[in-house]
Amino acid sequence: MQTLKTNLRSTFLRSLPLLLVGGGLLCLSVLPALAQSGGSNVVLPKVTFGVDTAKSPQDVSVTLQILLLMTFLSLAPSLLIMMTAFPRLLIVFSILRNALGLPSIPPNQVLVGLSLFLTFFIMRPVFTDIYDNAYTPYTTKKITLPQAIDKAEKPLRDFMIRQTYKSDLIFFINLSKAPKPNTPDDVPMTTAIPAFITSELKTAFIIGFYIYLPFLIIDMIVASTLMSMGMMMLPPTVVSLPAKILLFILANGWTLLIESMVRGFR
Repeated sequence: MQTLKTNLRSTFLRSLPLLLVGGGLLCLSVLPALAQSGGSNVVLPKVTFGVDTAKSPQDVSVTLQILLLMTFLSLAPSLLIMMTAFPRLLIVFSILRNALGLPSIPPNQVLVGLSLFLTFFIMRPVFTDIYDNAYTPYTTKKITLPQAIDKAEKPLRDFMIRQTYKSDLIFFINLSKAPKPNTPDDVPMTTAIPAFITSELKTAFIIGFYIYLPFLIIDMIVASTLMSMGMMMLPPTVVSLPAKILLFILANGWTLLIESMVRGFR
């Protein structure tokens, strides 16, 4: 009986490629016949791409707007990371997760999603200013595209300079060998963006250091207590992990951390 099952299995495995090839050939032979039959119940989609001559200036304008939109969407992740509150939030949440001793909880998707929506919450005044003073006047043809870009840069530049350390801004201004700006509006975006990123990294690591300290103290207390009790075979992390989670819950850690970070940006 066992030999019969083995033979049947081997026969099926040998004939499986032939069945797949035969099924593919059958589909290829049936589809053209269905397409040529012209039956009312058979609907096959047709997708075409082409370039046609513009019949009015409005057609050219719409085409350029679509190209600009596609270009912006391709650059949107970089803009989100480099010019908003996103990097500081994500770095602090990652350090908090490691300080708790949970390297994969919450998952990366949860931390990224939380950082993303908090970024929208923090950047809402800036985005509203850009929409009201740059995007809407441009779509209603009250200002030109260069004017819209200038008006969109101003609130972003003001936000980044407010969060940038003066030493970092002076460092990049001197590094660029450009004339020293008289006002914050004179700082070019090519200088403000790297200074902002450097300051955000520094601020995120400073916040992460202060977050790590209480959890490190708990680890040291638990480790020294277990050693004094002679429990050398029990890993300290087994005992310190629930203690750190309990401390974080009692302190209402998520709300406290999010509130302090949001207030730090404002």
